[in-house]
Amino acid sequence: MVLTGERPTGGSPSEEVAVDLRPHDHPLRLVVGTLDTPGHGNARPSHRYAVVDVGTNSVKLLVAERDAKGRWQTVVDRSEITRLGEGLAARGTIGRKGVARTAAAIDEMLAEARQKDVVGVAAVGTAGLRLASNRDEVLAEIAARTGTWIEIIAGQEESRLGFLGVETAIGDGRETLVVVDTGGGSSQFTFGHGREVDEQFSLNVGAVRYTERFGLSRRVSRKTLRAACAALAVDLASLEGRRTADDVVAMGGAATNLASVMLGLPTYDRDLVDGAVLDAREVDRQIELYRRANVTGRRATVGLQPKRAEVILAGACIVRTVMTKLGRDSVTVTSRGLRHGVMVDRFGTASLAAEPWSPIGGSRVQADETDDAVAIAASG
Repeated sequence: MVLTGERPTGGSPSEEVAVDLRPHDHPLRLVVGTLDTPGHGNARPSHRYAVVDVGTNSVKLLVAERDAKGRWQTVVDRSEITRLGEGLAARGTIGRKGVARTAAAIDEMLAEARQKDVVGVAAVGTAGLRLASNRDEVLAEIAARTGTWIEIIAGQEESRLGFLGVETAIGDGRETLVVVDTGGGSSQFTFGHGREVDEQFSLNVGAVRYTERFGLSRRVSRKTLRAACAALAVDLASLEGRRTADDVVAMGGAATNLASVMLGLPTYDRDLVDGAVLDAREVDRQIELYRRANVTGRRATVGLQPKRAEVILAGACIVRTVMTKLGRDSVTVTSRGLRHGVMVDRFGTASLAAEPWSPIGGSRVQADETDDAVAIAASG
């Protein structure tokens, strides 16, 4: 597997370029030549690529294969909760335990990517790494443990890539669309029509941050819940007065778990969750359910991934407040996300006009690993 950086102007599209992979002040664009480039002899051509998305609450791996027509097929799509941003809101720094858990997950995912014969990897980091005052030290430690530097992407770029990942999978190229991505450390909002982005921005409103700020990992009083929702209303005030859209699509662990609970799924089923309509009454019902339950009680909820139990109340409150601010009674849920947009953006745009993503040989759920997107891996 070859990990390379942005090609110099005038470089051959198939040329591999050795670059300095130390942290940069500007985003590092990771691209790679395929194994049938000069110098590889008779090696089998491969068009498999991987994206590792390092979030505040989870690390995700997407391995996909691009066929001759430019269509992307999913080989592996899974996530693991590592709580990289645990304690970040209070300290302003990322702790060593979070780094160790995250580095171990990344290392395991890179090994899995190698086993799948990928020829290129893009590893990106989001809000937790953007906000941490010790991010350089964290990046260095992760690099030392995994051999990979993480590219920290800006909030607006995260919004754009999330929109791209959703639109290329479910958009019809004509409708106006708002994509909402609620994460552990921040939430991204992208307004667009067709495949054109009209406006995008990121707000430091995340499930981990609010869980720690208001103690929402446990049973709380209605007074505490009202205080959390009031703070969310202030932090999300910039959503007010926005134009209406044909559809609002919510992605991220909060939305997918809320949909899974609504459907009463004992085992996560991506086909049922993708496209599910989550209405305000259902979100309100689940908020009250989680408010009254401790972590053990939440983990017993059918459809809720156990590792999501501590942050689901905050996540549900964020989704509900976003709906109110956008004047919506419901949102459409998708398990697509940033990783899909990064894959398209970094490793080929032919899929922009291609058929939706599809799994190779079907998919199965890894029920013990989930966050901003549920854990799905290809079978066989």
